[in-house]
Amino acid sequence: MKRTLISTALAIALGAGASFAFAAESDVVNERAPKTEDQAGEAAYLAHCAACHQPTGAGLAGAFPPLKDSDWIKKDPQAALQAVLAGLSGKITVNGNDYNAVMPAMSHLADADIAALLNHVMDDLNDLDTRFTADQVAAARKDIAGASDPAQGEAHPGTSQAEAAYKGAPSSMAAGDMKMVRSPGAPDMTEEEFAQATDIFFQRCAGCHGVLRKGATGKPLTPDLTQAKGTDYLKALINFGSPGGMPNFGTGGELTIDQVDLMARFLQHTPPNPPEWGMTEMRESWKVLVPVEDRPTRKMNKYNLENVFSVTLRDSGEIALIDGDTKEIINIIKTGYAVHISRVSHSGRYVYTIGRDGKIDLIDMWMAKPERVAEIKIGLEARSVETSKYKGFEDKLAIAGAYWPPQFVIMDGPSLEPMKIVSTRGMTVDTQEYHPEPRVAAIVGSHQHPEFIVNVKETGRILLVDYSDIDNLRITTLDAARFLHDGGWDVTKRYFLTAANQSDKIAVVDSKEQRMVGLIDVDKIPHPGRGANFVHPEFGPVWGTSALGNDKITLIGTDPEKHADNAWKVVEVLHGQGGGSLFIKTHPKSRNLWVDTPLNPDEKVAQSVAVFNIDDLDAGYEVLPIAEWANLGEGPKRVVQPEYNAAGDEVWFSVWNGKDQRSALVVVDDKTRKLKAVLDDARLVTPTGKFNINNTVNDVY
Repeated sequence: MKRTLISTALAIALGAGASFAFAAESDVVNERAPKTEDQAGEAAYLAHCAACHQPTGAGLAGAFPPLKDSDWIKKDPQAALQAVLAGLSGKITVNGNDYNAVMPAMSHLADADIAALLNHVMDDLNDLDTRFTADQVAAARKDIAGASDPAQGEAHPGTSQAEAAYKGAPSSMAAGDMKMVRSPGAPDMTEEEFAQATDIFFQRCAGCHGVLRKGATGKPLTPDLTQAKGTDYLKALINFGSPGGMPNFGTGGELTIDQVDLMARFLQHTPPNPPEWGMTEMRESWKVLVPVEDRPTRKMNKYNLENVFSVTLRDSGEIALIDGDTKEIINIIKTGYAVHISRVSHSGRYVYTIGRDGKIDLIDMWMAKPERVAEIKIGLEARSVETSKYKGFEDKLAIAGAYWPPQFVIMDGPSLEPMKIVSTRGMTVDTQEYHPEPRVAAIVGSHQHPEFIVNVKETGRILLVDYSDIDNLRITTLDAARFLHDGGWDVTKRYFLTAANQSDKIAVVDSKEQRMVGLIDVDKIPHPGRGANFVHPEFGPVWGTSALGNDKITLIGTDPEKHADNAWKVVEVLHGQGGGSLFIKTHPKSRNLWVDTPLNPDEKVAQSVAVFNIDDLDAGYEVLPIAEWANLGEGPKRVVQPEYNAAGDEVWFSVWNGKDQRSALVVVDDKTRKLKAVLDDARLVTPTGKFNINNTVNDVY
């Protein structure tokens, strides 16, 4: 029988070391220098277990059982493997003392890490001859943990490791943005303490518990719940973690004793209200650096603009414009923090970037040296920007959506002057409950009507925003599924396929008839980016998505005219390297399908990419060691987001390292799958997303 969850100990310690590392400023995950097998085992133990079981393995009386000289382990060493993979609950007796707590499963750790950790416990702490290999862990993983992929492991029960890595990033908001509110019944705090606690919350907690503490991946932390628990309970919870998988911020070393006390008091107050951000604030932030009338009337440079890449330099708050023909950097441009996407006007002249801090920068590619010409801040946190594409409206309008406040704004395209703000607060599609924080996710410009198609994440509604008359705005609301995220067009640019990732569904919008035509079950936690379009040898035109939660690449039929039996159905599921995928990509001129896995806990998987032959999908995938080719030295070296050049004969990959480490872009020949170039300029700090101008303008993916 499958065991579930030992002490709050081994598991929470393991979970804190692995899952919370994703929220660190440098985003370095499980990074450590190469070691001998013994050193690797000790390092894994100290990183994941010592906070509760202590560095010596002595445990803590009454709370965490000893792992050193443990009669429980000596009686059945294999039980230790089962405890790590599946967890353990209920009373156990160790060396004559009873322990009765809960240890979550640690199946999100890589096989080699689990083997090294267990071997340290067996040899150094218990002087046993039992040894585990990575292959043994892999063989046991599926039977014990129910999944062979570490990315499906759950440090937070109900949330895969890949999903926690993706969603647990710190918010861009700060205490200075907040209105301080005091609550009856809550412990006293000074303004300085409240501000410090607010910053800690947004850096450590908001990604899981929500800006307003209403709960998301994590549980709600509103005063009606926290005051009933009291300060001492909250201090213990923050210090030691929870059976539900909350990291042990105190014993794990993330927070000091004083900070634990601070947060226990802070959580009993009404959540600080982030300010609204209306037309007054937007217009105050709006700057036209080069007026439209002073800009070039023709292209003033010799760059092949169709093959220029806009590359996000995440942690430096910049983008790099790179000449795809020469592989040389054209310009490094300061932007908002951690640019999420770049979008390009229909003509290809203007590049719009949006940072997580809600700042939009407009770049004129016709200038002798492309540079910013306007900027605006549309909120405190944001992810999406898009431009008008319908005939007669090309280059005229832009739209951006905010996470906070939950709203979108329509702007003048060439100047970014804000014109119309629309709130997205409203009722959820399923339970019909009011949601105060429904964030705006992906936005695409329709090719069929003068409309923007807007995903509203938490309510699960898709808005068709008719921009033909801004003063009398008309919005058509489509019911999809909650937690809408990203997506892209089918090859005809009529049908928009988008992931409702937490609901494990793909919603399909017919943009011509302005209605929903499909809500397709997929799993687990689809994350397509824009997706990938190609003609399947058997099923005709398909669109594909990879997933955060497992190794599946799901292919959906997209041709209701000539392949009606396959339309809006899952026609095939491929299996890649593992979960933790963010992007899937191909090109009309290519016969390759590329799938990344940057958030997979296994560094070999995260540092490589899988590629399928579209003409022989049954043959499986080839693995290319992209990070190894970059030759960067130490660091997580996550390989993320394949992007084609304009010709469709090269694929570019980001090798995303820590902020203070070397990163690179790796260019691969699409036909031969051989290394073509490595761009490792020191100015390429934490490169992530890459947006080829031709492919972005024309929705080629």
